[in-house]
Amino acid sequence: MPGLLRISAIGLLLLFAAGCEPKERRPGLWLSGEVVQAPDDWSFVADYPEIFVETHPWYGIPFSVTTVIGTRNGKLYVPSIYDGEKAFPGNKYWNSVIADNPDVRLKIGDRLYEMRATWVRDLAEYREGALALADKYDSWARWVQDEDSAPTFVIIRMDPR
Repeated sequence: MPGLLRISAIGLLLLFAAGCEPKERRPGLWLSGEVVQAPDDWSFVADYPEIFVETHPWYGIPFSVTTVIGTRNGKLYVPSIYDGEKAFPGNKYWNSVIADNPDVRLKIGDRLYEMRATWVRDLAEYREGALALADKYDSWARWVQDEDSAPTFVIIRMDPR
């Protein structure tokens, strides 16, 4: 049993040494930062090319990912790009978590925002979400102009809780 405890302790130390937040395509666990009230004006997200989304699976250990974010008409939108399929939640673990529990935390800069994730099904709002991303990112602008070149994706709206 002492060997198992030693291996567990080493595993925990490695986990903490590696950090808990996601990095690029590597997912993470819980996010750290100051929890603040959601603002009325989200225009400041233009200054952040990437953000983190922390989800809350049933087993109690948060799961977080890196994504992009856009704002349009006072609403926040994040995409989830799929490999060929478009059925939400599909093969994206973080999407399956928010399908079960839509309460998430967004880390933008050093601040955390308590939000609720909603898969956008309405075609007009889906377009607004894509345009929010196109306003900020050149690749999204190209994909909006030439939908055949775009990857398969869904749009998720983030609303304050």
